[in-house]
Amino acid sequence: MKLNIAGLTDLGSVRSVNQDAYFIDPNGYFLVLADGMGGHAGGQEASQIAIQSIHCCLQEHWHGDHTSHQLLTKAITKANDDILENQRHYPQRADMGTTVVVVIFRQGENWCAHIGDSRLYRLRSHHLTQITEDHTWVNWAAKSGLIQPEETRTHPMRHVLSQCLGRENVTGLDIQPFDFQLWDRLLVCSDGLTEELTDDLIAVYLASDGTNDHIAQSLINAANERGGGDNITVVIVSPQLDK
Repeated sequence: MKLNIAGLTDLGSVRSVNQDAYFIDPNGYFLVLADGMGGHAGGQEASQIAIQSIHCCLQEHWHGDHTSHQLLTKAITKANDDILENQRHYPQRADMGTTVVVVIFRQGENWCAHIGDSRLYRLRSHHLTQITEDHTWVNWAAKSGLIQPEETRTHPMRHVLSQCLGRENVTGLDIQPFDFQLWDRLLVCSDGLTEELTDDLIAVYLASDGTNDHIAQSLINAANERGGGDNITVVIVSPQLDK
């Protein structure tokens, strides 16, 4: 299946530095998105290290004997090790970390891996499904019955991550296959988008006519119009339909 992939990142309306980063493989084999944290320099550095480490590892081992699960584990583990190594060289970055979402299209299957609260969505027949599950305190609290699910969008602790890259003994990495069909559309995004737009509104934009580039820009514009309180990054994927 040939794919159309478009990505866009934006500073937002409030921040002075963009700590988000993304990479789209030129062959359309995979994409990576990261949202850094830990001070201006630290957040930028963490997300860039993650992007660089992951895409280099994937490219190097893409045609090897690793299963897709093994390949994703290897790539993200390498990224975490590289961030930790950078922290040792630059103690002022000791608190830096990053979320990451990796989506690969390999050997006729679709896989994603993620850690943190950046998300992968799938739109199918105007219905939006969140494929990833946020590694946040509020998500854990909602599942545990400590807060109501509707509180997660406004709770003061909604930005507190339970897992991210840049920590020793990372255990929260989720890796899973997912279904992707001819008329579907995928969205990978940082929380700068989901903080401002509800899932219902995101679905409206994703279901609209237009190119993936146009939809990406429309989503970022909408998030900025509603406050743009954080950096906003989106990557949109759809099958390339033969004419």
